[in-house]
Amino acid sequence: MKKFRGIIPPVSSTFDRHGAIDNVAMKQVADFLINKGVDGLFYLGTGGEFSQMNASQRMAFTEAAVSVVDGRVPVLIGVGSPSTDEAVKLARHAQACGADGIVAINPYYWKVASRNLDDYYHQIASNVELPVIIYNFPDLTGQDLSPDIVKRLVLQNENIVGIKDTIDSVGHLRAMINTIKAVRPDFSVFCGYDDHLLNTLLLGGDGAITASANFAPELSVGIYKAWQEGNLALAASLNKRLLQLPSIYALETPFVSLIKHAMQCVGLPVETYCLPPILEASKEAKDKVHALLVAQGIVNA
Repeated sequence: MKKFRGIIPPVSSTFDRHGAIDNVAMKQVADFLINKGVDGLFYLGTGGEFSQMNASQRMAFTEAAVSVVDGRVPVLIGVGSPSTDEAVKLARHAQACGADGIVAINPYYWKVASRNLDDYYHQIASNVELPVIIYNFPDLTGQDLSPDIVKRLVLQNENIVGIKDTIDSVGHLRAMINTIKAVRPDFSVFCGYDDHLLNTLLLGGDGAITASANFAPELSVGIYKAWQEGNLALAASLNKRLLQLPSIYALETPFVSLIKHAMQCVGLPVETYCLPPILEASKEAKDKVHALLVAQGIVNA
């Protein structure tokens, strides 16, 4: 089963002003990120606006994403849903399209008891041959996937190979790494918050799937490469800059449009349009994003 590691941006979805997929912009974003040295691309995550799409839209986006990447790096597709049947349908479609793996957030709206959660992940994992990455984001789903829960799911499903742990807790990441790798050494643990990339690596984790990699991949990629080479001084220097970027996320709720604005600031031809109910970011927030990128040397003044 394929091992995923390194920096895998959760790619922002590209739409025109009418909400149609912008395939040209999608390819230019993929080219940019691949040229910056990322280790894969994750489409239809939180910043990919999967929660505002119906199944047909998600399938269309999956097909376009696999096509534009064209095998240059691994492609991960988000398939999670409050509906097990829909999640399975999306997983099968991702496999048929040629995706390299799928990412499944736990069911949201309902908090589900153990046997329901076990069945949800088993139905997804058993219906595909692809590797499956669990997506834990308790702030949005309302239910934390603890290390013990993840261990149980991993032992029940051989093709569950990793987790994106989007939780602002070093302790949670440490427990996840220690608990799961004890029974599955090749299991991949990715942090979902920029702040924890270096922590995750030092604790024995495998990388990051974080939003800033859409517009400043050189920081995360640089930290990962410096860590691989044992250059902790360089990793710490880059991390100091990376730690300033999460302040973007507090400027708008949700912050998705601001990520696209930051991508514009570094020269990517993307619209800041997002699928409703996410509205255009305010000019004030956009100005603050630009000032932050200038301050961190990501764009010129």
